[in-house]
Parts: sequence; C-alpha cells; structure tokens
Amino acid sequence: MTETVKIDIYANNLVATQAIATQLAQLVSAGTIILLEGNLGSGKTTFIQAFGKSLGIHTTIASPTFTLIDEYTEGRLPLYHIDLYRLERSQVASLHLEEYWRGEDFPLGVVAIEWASKLSNLPPEYLNINLAVVEESLAPQQIQTPLTEISPQHQLAIPSLSDLEGEGDLDQDLAEDFPETRLIELIAHGETYIKLLECFKFSQ
Repeated sequence: MTETVKIDIYANNLVATQAIATQLAQLVSAGTIILLEGNLGSGKTTFIQAFGKSLGIHTTIASPTFTLIDEYTEGRLPLYHIDLYRLERSQVASLHLEEYWRGEDFPLGVVAIEWASKLSNLPPEYLNINLAVVEESLAPQQIQTPLTEISPQHQLAIPSLSDLEGEGDLDQDLAEDFPETRLIELIAHGETYIKLLECFKFSQ
C-alpha cells in the first residue's frame, strides 16, 4: 500500500491560495504529477495560474475545458494542463495521459489534471490537491485554529498581501469574485511526494 501524508491549509483570501501554489511550483521537478479536485468555482484553475506563473510561464493560463489539454513549454519545466470535466470516465483512456509522465513521447515536466477523479488508472505516485470553499458560518472557528493542530514541520508560512501585490499577482476583479476562505488539502501519495511536502517552508 502506498504511503500517504496529508496537510490541511486554510487560505482566507486569494493571495494565500496563490502563495501556496507559488511555493509548490518552486519545489517541483520534472515528472511531477498533480491531481486537482474541487467543485466548480473552488479555485482549481486559479491555483494553476499562480503555479504556472511561478514556473516562469507568461502565457495566460485558462482552463482547457474544451481543448482538454494545454501545453506550456516556456517555463523552467513544461506544464501539461489537463481538464477532464467534459469527459465521461470511459472516454478518458483514449487520451493516453500516461504518455505525459513516461517521458518518452513528451519531455518530462509537470502534469496537472483537473477533475482527476475521472481517471480510471492512477499513476503510482502523485500529489493530490483538493480545494473546497469553507462556509462563512464555519470559517471563523476554523480560521482560529488554521495550522496549530499540525505538527510544526507541517505548518506553512504564507506570504502576506504586500509580498505579492507588487509583482502583479493579484487580479483585483478576480479577488472580488473569489471565495474568501477555502480549505486546501495537500495529499502526498508515495515517497517522492512526501519528500516534496517536507521541503515546504513551515513556521509555527
């Protein structure tokens, strides 16, 4: 059975969500597989936009709902952004997505798959990212104890608004529409991704 490690992070604004994605992008290496889950509007594409920018991708990243797969090669690693929302589970196999992490037909990079629950066959190891909007009635209680229940080495130091806004990372129109508080679950499946999470810069 594959070993797993889970970290829960409460992000109380758009910048916090972007900061988590930015830090993650700085740690990934060629061959990384990220499986994203969350309801519509939970922030999956927003997360990938910040992730891609941190990789050095200047092209605007949009959800490939109709194209299914978008490839970005301008950053320090290729980013293969995949969206399975419109497909039935039986249709996914025809995409042969495993070719993107085998490194034979495509250069190894980062594979990010939205609506990954539709995959019939999961890769041996991967990082699962679940995003969920937190109900306003629950947010105050949850935000009061965001990371204190997690061991010190698993506590994420999130940059402040001033750390990011000067770099143009914060889209004000998007910030107004984006849910204020969300739970971000990072679940490492396998030793490679457990080590990746251990490299996050955490503080109490």
